[in-house]
Amino acid sequence: MAARTLPGERDKKMTILLTPFMSCSAKLPIYALFTAAFFPENPALVMIALYAAGIALGVLSGFLMKKTAFRGAPVPFVMELPNYRFPSAKTVLLLLWDKAKDFVQRAFTVILLATVLIWFLQTFDTRLNPVTGGAGSMLAAVGKLLGGIFAPLGFPDWRVAAALITGFTAKEAVISTLAVLTGAGTAGVGARLHELFTPAAAAGFLVFTLLYTPCVAAVNTVRREYGNIRGTVFIVLYQTGVAWAAAFAVYHILK
Repeated sequence: MAARTLPGERDKKMTILLTPFMSCSAKLPIYALFTAAFFPENPALVMIALYAAGIALGVLSGFLMKKTAFRGAPVPFVMELPNYRFPSAKTVLLLLWDKAKDFVQRAFTVILLATVLIWFLQTFDTRLNPVTGGAGSMLAAVGKLLGGIFAPLGFPDWRVAAALITGFTAKEAVISTLAVLTGAGTAGVGARLHELFTPAAAAGFLVFTLLYTPCVAAVNTVRREYGNIRGTVFIVLYQTGVAWAAAFAVYHILK
């Protein structure tokens, strides 16, 4: 949404494309859990490396886009500063309420629909019979279909694919989904991660979660700000493709 302040359409679209490479705070629970489980000696170093990797790939993607899809010179940035006035408390509160209400109305409705859909897929099988544990659910079936895509990254288990799908609603949901599907609960999921990942695969998984498509609220905002569905689909596919390639490289180098 902050890209609205940019004067040129080229700069605005490039900014929207590159912003999701910067790690959001919703991914911190994933980083914290995996670094504690697999890299307890250097957790801070691993987390700093993740943030640095997101910045580096964002910069590299920016250079690539300037040479391909976004050729041309940037629009000079000129800002005319107004006379500043100290705002009244009423003005600030009204502005805060207006912006918060706009986000809740637009983003929360999409989040709610996506969450209901994920809950439905996780609760029922293909015959709409309730399931327990998620093993026979429609979400498990989708996870098994996608398992082959993640096999080269070192985590072919359908439970990991299912967790990444739920992460599309909110990145924190990756941990809660793994907790449910492994039967360990939130408190004990860290100990069960070694059943699903080797250290090299865990590093690849961290890189993938760092870079793959942002959550549904962000994607919905991208659609509104970008102005068309094709651009939004391109951003989602591009980011997920970069995430897959980066996770593949990390896994095989460390392996």
